[in-house]
Amino acid sequence: MTERFGSYQNEIYLQGLGGQLPPCSTDATKLEASAREVMAPGPFSYVAGAAGSGATARANREAFDRWRVVPRMLTGATDRDLATTVLGSRLPAPVAVAPVGVQSIVHPDAESATARAAASVGLPFILSTASSTGIEDVAAANGAGPRWFQLYWPGDNDVCASLLTRAKNAGYTALVVTLDTWTLAWRPSDLDQAYLPFLKGEGCAVPFTDPVFRGLLEKTPEADPNMAILRWIGMLTGTDRTWDQLPFLREHWDGPIVLKGIQHVGDARRAAEAGVDGIVVSNHGGRQVDGAVGALEALPGIVAAVGDRLEVLFDSGIRTGADVLKALALGARAVLVGRPWVYGLAHAGEDGVRHVLRSLLADFDLTMGLSGHRTLADLGPESLQRA
Repeated sequence: MTERFGSYQNEIYLQGLGGQLPPCSTDATKLEASAREVMAPGPFSYVAGAAGSGATARANREAFDRWRVVPRMLTGATDRDLATTVLGSRLPAPVAVAPVGVQSIVHPDAESATARAAASVGLPFILSTASSTGIEDVAAANGAGPRWFQLYWPGDNDVCASLLTRAKNAGYTALVVTLDTWTLAWRPSDLDQAYLPFLKGEGCAVPFTDPVFRGLLEKTPEADPNMAILRWIGMLTGTDRTWDQLPFLREHWDGPIVLKGIQHVGDARRAAEAGVDGIVVSNHGGRQVDGAVGALEALPGIVAAVGDRLEVLFDSGIRTGADVLKALALGARAVLVGRPWVYGLAHAGEDGVRHVLRSLLADFDLTMGLSGHRTLADLGPESLQRA
């Protein structure tokens, strides 16, 4: 029995008869504006902001507009099957909840709320190393839901190995290694407010609950938080890794390994040669390099180069069901979605996240059917036309 995600619209209409409205807009392109009204200026700018002039964030959205869906008729698409397998996880739809750190600045329930919401709709929750909540506590909130662990690679090998062991023991099945954020980019929206939540200990729960990291400190993070914060920031930033260091991760992780932040065909080929299981074509939502290529523009060439050798995932700019369809038609195995559900978290905690995710899935399901596609296998470049 396949999930009928599109039925969520009927649920919304029926609830409306009793005067109940959704916790936030069903249009993900409007959520940023409404989130500005409910979030404090610093946290809002941290979530919504981008590198430099914001050109890359704009390029991400413009890249989607350069492709148009070409609907087909009389295809018998009444019932759709959106299920797929990604990195060994059987999923009801090719969508994952992207790693987003410091969720405590958005809502007090933070990552636990998001993990519960993701589990309730069956989508993988990807826990950020910059989480406000510990690895094990998030796993408990996620329950039987699929979950992956995102690594910001710390400079201390023993600490890194400890984080990976904890994640594996807590049921995280895939490792997503972010490559493009070994130091923070120039982000005027944060700099203008001198706002960096990590300096106040936000987003440091993963190291602060780690026995190996705690063993390096003269005083516990509880007794001397400032020294612990500085030690962690120094360990996490300032060093760009090299390809020959990847075997360390394989020595300490026996599940799928994915490299996030790939945008060049040459890097995609090197990832395949290194034997990783997947890559995420991503520019970190435009947060790291100003004036960079829109992520969707990079996707087709990378799929052509390595799509038969590893799993190619995609993020950066996903907002609508049509966006999901376009990325899949251009060769992505699945997509990661980030900012929209963060805004849902700001509006209504767990319920807000669930609403945004269900809205995206419903939009995707209905767009698939109305454009004449019954299964993910029906999607391909012929489903689109270059505008």
